[in-house]
Amino acid sequence: MKIGLYFGTFNPIHIGHLIIANHMAEYSDLDQIWMVVTPHNPLKKKNTLLDDSHRLQMVHLATEDFPKIKPSDIEFKLAQPNYTINTLTHLQEKYPKYEFSLIMGEDNLKSLHKWKNYEVILEHHEIYVYPRISSEEENLEFKNHPKIHIIHAPIVEISSTFIRENIKIGKNVKPLLPNKVWEYIDHNNFYKK
Repeated sequence: MKIGLYFGTFNPIHIGHLIIANHMAEYSDLDQIWMVVTPHNPLKKKNTLLDDSHRLQMVHLATEDFPKIKPSDIEFKLAQPNYTINTLTHLQEKYPKYEFSLIMGEDNLKSLHKWKNYEVILEHHEIYVYPRISSEEENLEFKNHPKIHIIHAPIVEISSTFIRENIKIGKNVKPLLPNKVWEYIDHNNFYKK
């Protein structure tokens, strides 16, 4: 089985994440998409994150109607801060019959050469890349790599940061979130302070 790993803090998960995940599930050769909730991205400040359990619960709520998309808390059990190579190694040991690939935006592909052990990742795993609007120069270093697949998914420019900032100032962002996720955020008064 081919599993696509879609990493994110999902703070909160929004319809943009689901559009990309569903597109990968339906229009690539991946059998399932695992939404890997990241407890702490080394590049982000931890104090801006909701508690891990709340973000995982929102991913559960958002994906329950999508049989090919599964929430994953696999990184919760690994040492922090964690790196993608460690997660891939752990998953390959735990599920030796599965083939794990990464899902990332074009913006992340441009910085792949800065990732820990990126050569090892490219040697053993395929990468599925979705388009992003970017003003940066194209990095062609990886564009023609045999393990990298450019998937022409819809370009979705919605960010969790935008959603959090607008909830804080009282804007209606309900259309940007799965209904059950919006209800969970609203019920718990998240992002209002």
